[in-house]
Amino acid sequence: MSLSKFKADKKLVDIISASVRAGRVFHAYIIEGDSVTDKLGFAKEFCKAVLCHEEPGQGCGECSTCRKIEHGNHEDLHIIEADGMSVKDEQIENLQYDIKKKPLGDHNIVIINNADTMTARAQNRLLKTLEEPFDGAVIILLSENRLNLLDTIRSRCIVYRLENGVCKSEVYEKAEFFFDMIYEKKGFVKVKQEINSRVKSRDEAFELIDGLERIYQKLLKWEDVRRKNFTKEDIFFSIKAIEEARRDLIAKVNYQYAVKNLFLKIGI
Repeated sequence: MSLSKFKADKKLVDIISASVRAGRVFHAYIIEGDSVTDKLGFAKEFCKAVLCHEEPGQGCGECSTCRKIEHGNHEDLHIIEADGMSVKDEQIENLQYDIKKKPLGDHNIVIINNADTMTARAQNRLLKTLEEPFDGAVIILLSENRLNLLDTIRSRCIVYRLENGVCKSEVYEKAEFFFDMIYEKKGFVKVKQEINSRVKSRDEAFELIDGLERIYQKLLKWEDVRRKNFTKEDIFFSIKAIEEARRDLIAKVNYQYAVKNLFLKIGI
């Protein structure tokens, strides 16, 4: 695999590839995309493009460097995941210690997943590293909403937005399951039962509505054979209902209520 698999974001891939081949690798990036976008997968392909000597700017996907990155065990790659609900100050402190060390290759690369969950202390600690970066260090922040990051962090990063990023397969499958229930008019009682058993957290609710919005966007562009069964007005109404559900989730409305209310509005 390589960056080329992200065909829907080809313009962005071309920019990154050209920059890497020209030796213009910046010290900090924000990669933003919705909850169903495989941002971590994109970041790993980005790392391959930077570290692979067989095919710089893309990554060959076959060499030992690319295979290690794919499995998350490359010596110069550090991946930080949220500890519970957020990325903590202690995690950033440990990371700073790790990337002070000289990399085995050309770069120490850091991926901070769900970076927009960093606590205020963690963000302020990271800011010090962005202001005085270590030689060869590249920090990639993965975010659903970069506005949750400090202005001073955003100003020190190159920001890339994945508009049509590859969708996480398990998330898209769940969205397709629920869309089929809409399409086949299964009825609210059945849908309610499935929501109770399949949507277990606010994050899963966000993923579901983002996945549904992807499906309706495909319908709108006639990229789905089921389009003939929907009017343009139906699709716009459903997308509007999805956006209202997203606002409810952001406003901390009970996540299952928000999802159930969405299906009532769409009509099942």
